[in-house]
Amino acid sequence: MQNQIDASRRTEYQTKLFLAGLFLAAFAVFILTQNARQFSPSIFDLALLSLATFRLGRMVAYDTVFEPLRAPFCVTVPDSTGAGDTVEPKGTGARYAMGQLLSCPLCSGTWISAGLIYALYFLPTPTRAFLFIIAAVAIAEMLGSVTEALSWSGQLARARSGAVLNQKKTNHSAISVHPVRMKPRRHHNGIFRQPG
Repeated sequence: MQNQIDASRRTEYQTKLFLAGLFLAAFAVFILTQNARQFSPSIFDLALLSLATFRLGRMVAYDTVFEPLRAPFCVTVPDSTGAGDTVEPKGTGARYAMGQLLSCPLCSGTWISAGLIYALYFLPTPTRAFLFIIAAVAIAEMLGSVTEALSWSGQLARARSGAVLNQKKTNHSAISVHPVRMKPRRHHNGIFRQPG
């Protein structure tokens, strides 16, 4: 049994090393090309790439549209917090290593970002159009998340204030129904004022 675990872990590590080597080899080929040395994306390109990488990394790791592609390597399970579902790698060895890559939006985002950079270099016009589309979706997702968080906070605050008011009503009805009258106080200028 231990030998099987060790062999599985060794295969997992070999797969990770192979993927890292593949990533670095692709990057080296890109850098060593003559024209790649002149490649300098703008700050605007960086913003688009960042938003697109954010959205596409989450799409690969979590969205149901990519579930058929993740299925051989990942499984969607209820989150331990009870707040929805999460994606976890499954299997052993190379399968588990690929599952880790696909279930992590930052890990898959690294590969996506590299692919987008290469596409921006080789096919700038269609890649920018694609980046605009995905960046717009990323911004919409962030705005949706903020709206949802504010809505949940508002609902929670409303529920809490309702509970407090209901508690006060319950406590008030348990108290004597006859109000206690307080003696008027003399104000500093000699006028009597009802306490209030």
